[in-house]
Amino acid sequence: MKNNTFEYVVPCHFGMEAVLKREIMTLGYEIVNVADGRVTFRGDETAIARANIFLRTAERVLLCVGRFKARTFDELFEATKAIPWGDYIPVNGKFWVKKASTAKSQLFSSSDIQSIVKKAIVERLKMTYRVDWFKEDGDEYPLRVFIFKDEVTIALDTTGESLHKRGYRKLTGKAPVSETLAAALIMLTPWNKDRILVDPFCGSGTFPIEAAMIGANIAPGMNREFTAEAWKHLLPRKGWYDAVTEANDLIRNDVEMRIQGYDIDGEVIKVAMANAREAGVDHLIHFQQRPVSELRHPKKYGFIITNPPYGERLEEKEALPALYTDIGNAFRHLDSWSYYVLTSYEDAERYIGRKADKNRKIYNGMIKTYFYQFMGPKPPKKVDNRRFN
Repeated sequence: MKNNTFEYVVPCHFGMEAVLKREIMTLGYEIVNVADGRVTFRGDETAIARANIFLRTAERVLLCVGRFKARTFDELFEATKAIPWGDYIPVNGKFWVKKASTAKSQLFSSSDIQSIVKKAIVERLKMTYRVDWFKEDGDEYPLRVFIFKDEVTIALDTTGESLHKRGYRKLTGKAPVSETLAAALIMLTPWNKDRILVDPFCGSGTFPIEAAMIGANIAPGMNREFTAEAWKHLLPRKGWYDAVTEANDLIRNDVEMRIQGYDIDGEVIKVAMANAREAGVDHLIHFQQRPVSELRHPKKYGFIITNPPYGERLEEKEALPALYTDIGNAFRHLDSWSYYVLTSYEDAERYIGRKADKNRKIYNGMIKTYFYQFMGPKPPKKVDNRRFN
């Protein structure tokens, strides 16, 4: 920390770094570094609240407290001990290393790294507070340690539960896409609030809800709590109140959007409608039970952003050729539209009947998926559905 400036490390989905970087710059912060799956930036203490409340595509916000080289456990211990931990953790603070990850480094045992970092912090705080034992019955200070090419980064987790937990999704459908990934994928497309958006496999409503929140400029973290709210010595409560006030002032209450979510499962549609109500955007989305084979729209131009079934079970896989043929045939009726399909099904292009203009590999959890981008006019070829009956 220098002149009340902190360094923040913000993890995100692999491949979404450019989207997150743009979000951070829009908030007015200086980018320090962009690496695989994370963006580092500088900001004052108010960034603890603003980044958590405003960032749509980040997984969490980590406050960097130390960065150094370490090739041995002795070096790790001494460099960790040298950090002024009393600036961050009070005498009764509950602290632990929640996660340690390492790659291309001499130190590779995560459990040993966690143990040594904890011991080093304890030794430093013994000197700071002149005590031999800590109750750790106060506020929580979870830590994360990353080691890459022998460079150690130690950070406090300001977020707590991952930022994809917006607070609105009380119920989910099958194999849901996370809120942070859905927002990032929407922001990768040219869609904006003035354009039509349809999700024919809306499930629990994540794509339509995230799009509505983007269009209405509703900050994703307004209705949840964060671990760092208790860290009043780093950011007084006023900093959080100011960030929420800023977010409220930026909401576009008069916005009108044409967003539709369809699904073949009527019960899932009820879930999506309930989630949209929780998010405060139910008036901006039209949900309806409808199979993809009946997808039609009177408007000439629009966007489809969707996450169709992948077929994780064998019996589901057998139905995929017919399903993706139906998708392609439905797209033929919307031949001037642009459509974006997230799926792990490797024959998607074949049965949709068109090669994607762009294809981006995305990991949805542990599942390798592809974000097929069809930016047309160029209708898919008609595929005979009877071959699969």
